[in-house]
Amino acid sequence: MSGVREPAGAYDPVDALLQRAHRLGADPRNTNYAGGNASAKGTATDPVTGGDVELMWVKGSGGDLGTLTAAGLAVLRLDRLRALAGTYPGVDREDEMVAAFDHCLHGKGWLPGGEGTAPSIDTAMHGLVGAPHVDHLHPDSGIALACAADGEELTRRCFGERVVWVPWRRPGFQLGLDIAAVYEAHPGAIGVVLGGHGITAWGKDSAECERNSLEIIRTAERFLAEQGRPDPFGPLVEGYGPLPAPERRERAAALAPVIRGLASADRPQVGHFTDADAVLDFLAREAHPRLAALGTSCPDHFLRTKVRPLVLDLPPDAPLDEAVARLRELHAAYREDYRAYYERHADAGSPPMRGADPAIVLVPGVGMFSFGKDKQTARVAGEFYVNAVNVMRGAEAVSSYAPIPEAEKFRIEYWELEEAKLRRMPPPKPLATRVALVTGAGSGIGRAIARRLVAEGACVVVADRDADAAEAVAAGLGGPDRALAAVVDVTDEEQIAAAFRAAVRAFGGVDLVVNNAGISVSKPLAETTAADWDTQHAIMARGSFLVSREAARVLAAQGMGGDIVYIASKNGVFAGPNNIAYGAAKADQAHQVRLLAAELGGLGVRVNGVNPDGVVRGSGIFAGGWGAQRAAVYGVPEEKLGEFYAQRTLLKREVLPEHVANAVFALTAGELSHTTGLHIPVDAGVAAAFLR
Repeated sequence: MSGVREPAGAYDPVDALLQRAHRLGADPRNTNYAGGNASAKGTATDPVTGGDVELMWVKGSGGDLGTLTAAGLAVLRLDRLRALAGTYPGVDREDEMVAAFDHCLHGKGWLPGGEGTAPSIDTAMHGLVGAPHVDHLHPDSGIALACAADGEELTRRCFGERVVWVPWRRPGFQLGLDIAAVYEAHPGAIGVVLGGHGITAWGKDSAECERNSLEIIRTAERFLAEQGRPDPFGPLVEGYGPLPAPERRERAAALAPVIRGLASADRPQVGHFTDADAVLDFLAREAHPRLAALGTSCPDHFLRTKVRPLVLDLPPDAPLDEAVARLRELHAAYREDYRAYYERHADAGSPPMRGADPAIVLVPGVGMFSFGKDKQTARVAGEFYVNAVNVMRGAEAVSSYAPIPEAEKFRIEYWELEEAKLRRMPPPKPLATRVALVTGAGSGIGRAIARRLVAEGACVVVADRDADAAEAVAAGLGGPDRALAAVVDVTDEEQIAAAFRAAVRAFGGVDLVVNNAGISVSKPLAETTAADWDTQHAIMARGSFLVSREAARVLAAQGMGGDIVYIASKNGVFAGPNNIAYGAAKADQAHQVRLLAAELGGLGVRVNGVNPDGVVRGSGIFAGGWGAQRAAVYGVPEEKLGEFYAQRTLLKREVLPEHVANAVFALTAGELSHTTGLHIPVDAGVAAAFLR
């Protein structure tokens, strides 16, 4: 696969590297998501000279060991990479070496027609060490020793001469030289513990490298378990234990939109909530305020969690309004402290401050709220803070937790190389950071709307009374980091409230609500029963009201504005035959748009509507009998109903679910930021339904 030339019967070092990376990356005890890297060295044929060339394949910038593919490897010539040691200008200019790595790349990439990927800052660590295979990992157990106050002595006690201590140094070329020197000076060593950071291991082949990595990790785990104190975080604090699970989830749902609004003061964020046992136990213990204030240490940790979390200093049974008020006070103080941190360490060459809001908010007895530019980033930030808690536990068990100094954290957080990485990222999609809830999203128009919103960057709650349909749509949208299924009968107030609670726990809040759920009854007035009327209005008029009311509560708590969109109908203004219940319910929805636009404008919430003509193809309503009823009214075969509707329009075009989804996107993507109380016709031109 790799094109590496090996003796007959020999294994391919690249295949072995990928398999090793997958095994190591699949176990969170070994390394965190996207943390660490692995490499292999070997001989290949130079396509220019036809001779042999020594290469190194190493996980490139970004990516994850557990899911690493060949395309995620950077490929470099070892002769050129090692020659850089002779031109190295010293630690004060080591960042210049990253650009030099580009001159060591083996063509555009080692895959046929491929581009490979950019070398990471850790490339020197792998290339300068003489071993054929190298792993650099961030296991909780290894970082616990690395972040202990007497980590060097603990490393000696734990490993003897097999693992060597390397004092903290920011990742870069000099750290690669340091580790290479250890490799040469200690031929019996299998790796190193990097102060404040993680571990590096090596081997003569991939199997030995993996064994050595696991030996370091598991030996550290046993050492911490056997030598550590039983309660490293101190005694339980009375009143700070976890709330019972139902109360805890209710409290989380009540706090989530408030906290998300605070965490989005500088820029909108998506949230994630966890009440993992490790978090709840940490927050119930005496030491948690002191340890949380110290912040995280491993660069991978604090780049995602920020320098320290915001911690609510109230017991979980404090009144909700008191907790909210205190969170607002703590948030204001956090922003002041973060700005002071920036100003203490920034110089003329530092990138501008990126934002002063917390990425991690800890609430005793309830859990942890984490935030990021999308759901995955928010979730991974939370996972990294759980790693940090595990690190603190291990360090405190055998010593005391001593993360790298604040100034060093700043040097990494505001590293120009990190800034350059951010600049290389593609621009966000129009609906990035927005969370949508769409009713009736298990089929037809609602499904098309959900698909379009996710495609444009939103997270979506697929709400439908059909659980299987909702689950299928959510799964098709990319799974839990993109979509959540919720069973919602819009006539049931508790189901609606439960869906919003699930939404805010999953994504932090809700920004965009689409009232799409509906049914239709087509009967003459004399044949329309009171039950028909009540059912039609209960689902569309009353149901939309109930959903909008719950949405308004969340939107008000967030304080971030938002959108409510009603999928109304041309029938709300067009008087057709045999349509009294449906048309009247749609007219009710149409006026709800105007009423709510007037009421919610002060919150920055825009309320608009979409008036489609009959959407036949792909519609759950038409497939459920409405199509046959309307076809009978107009005297056309049911299979020709879409064509019939198209021919009566000015444009002679059939309206499809995707056309309605396009209108929802246009209303909510930002270009119509000053539009509210509007109904957009999506009917291909029905003159009788022109708005007046």
